[in-house]
Amino acid sequence: MPSLSKPRARDLGLPFPGTPGRHNAITDVPGIAVGFRTLVTDGPPQVRTGVTAIVPRAVAAELTPTWAGYYALNGNGEMTGTHWIEDAGWFCGPVLITNTHSVGIVHHAAVRWMIRRYQRDFDDLHLWAMPVVAETYDGVLSDIYGLHVGEADALAALDAASTGPVAEGNVGGGTGMICYEFKGGTGTSSRRVAVADRTGTVAALVQANHGLRDWLTILGVPVGRHLTGDRIFEQEQGSIIVILATDLPLMPHQLRRLAKRAAIGVGRGGSPGGNNSGDIFLALGTGNPIELPQRGAPAWTIEALNDEHFDPIYEAAVQCVEEAVVNALIAAADTPTFRPPDHVVRAIDHEALLAVMRRYGRATA
Repeated sequence: MPSLSKPRARDLGLPFPGTPGRHNAITDVPGIAVGFRTLVTDGPPQVRTGVTAIVPRAVAAELTPTWAGYYALNGNGEMTGTHWIEDAGWFCGPVLITNTHSVGIVHHAAVRWMIRRYQRDFDDLHLWAMPVVAETYDGVLSDIYGLHVGEADALAALDAASTGPVAEGNVGGGTGMICYEFKGGTGTSSRRVAVADRTGTVAALVQANHGLRDWLTILGVPVGRHLTGDRIFEQEQGSIIVILATDLPLMPHQLRRLAKRAAIGVGRGGSPGGNNSGDIFLALGTGNPIELPQRGAPAWTIEALNDEHFDPIYEAAVQCVEEAVVNALIAAADTPTFRPPDHVVRAIDHEALLAVMRRYGRATA
């Protein structure tokens, strides 16, 4: 696992706007925990894959719904559970991100984990489990056809979920990712937000596996047009999953609108949402906790912010996504390719990046 002491975008002097939370991570939203299982072998076959687990209500003793909304900018990918989220506006359990061919086994493991963790709920009530599992493709850097992710790996990621700082780069489901033809992976960021008479947190975690080099833009600077070495693609063949989270009291239709703003954050990085890119976004809200309908009262009492006060929330979401992608790039490490062999996907060179940013007056260090 990458060291948590690795520099991040702000450490390098990149002046991203907004005020982050304590860890500048999705775990700044109270109650959210993140865990990883990273699989790395040099082979043969070479394996660079894993599982990322996000537990929205990590301290809840009972199975508790989480409000949610999703949006697919481009649907060339998978995120399970979205039909129910579209209808009900909530889901129960964790969110996991892995590679394209491991969605099934990870979903199976997540169901087992839910039944084990909330056994009394499943014993006492007639429940079903429908966790959210999303994916991006890591077949350039890993033997994806070998189906190396197992049930034990997904369970390990879930059991490792904790609050506090979050590792980035070559970790968990992000281990085999490529972003703007640099090594990509896992990235996260958060913002403190003041809305009327209250404050809250908006945060993002991304699995960044998208974009062509020419598109890469950081803080408005056309970085990809300057850092042109070690290119590997002629056509985009990746995706990005974005998980947004907030503790502000939002309704499902408002969370869906928030999820849409992830597209703007991705677009600030330069991606137009290419044909082969599965750009799928989930926004979850930990405000307004309710009991399971099977055990709850006939009527819910729910608080919701007025839509007229949402602009700071939308702005925070866009900022978080933009910065999370760059954090993934900054934390990544060089990785040899599996297909085709004998190439290396390079991590972005920090000094070369800063040299470009300084030319445009967009670095403070």
